[in-house]
Amino acid sequence: MSKGGKIGWTIAVIILSLIIGSIVWYFNTASGQRAIKSMKSNNSGGLERTVKVYSNNGELIEEYEGKIDIQDTEYGNKILFDLDGKRVVIYNATVITEEK
Repeated sequence: MSKGGKIGWTIAVIILSLIIGSIVWYFNTASGQRAIKSMKSNNSGGLERTVKVYSNNGELIEEYEGKIDIQDTEYGNKILFDLDGKRVVIYNATVITEEK
């Protein structure tokens, strides 16, 4: 192998190491852990959760438990999830979700 070929391989190995190191570092951050959890939720139909829905005056309206994948809107006025094969959509309420 020529000197130029060895330098090319060395640079490729360094770049690949940097890429792999960056990926490992990212998934060890809190943001990376949330990304992994979101990916798990999306691919497995949700996570075991409890969802509590409160009225504007703080009264508990409904409570849901089960494997739930939650989708909210960017405006925060609508929550959408599937539970036991049925779609649940909640508008304009305070919603607290807790992972079990």
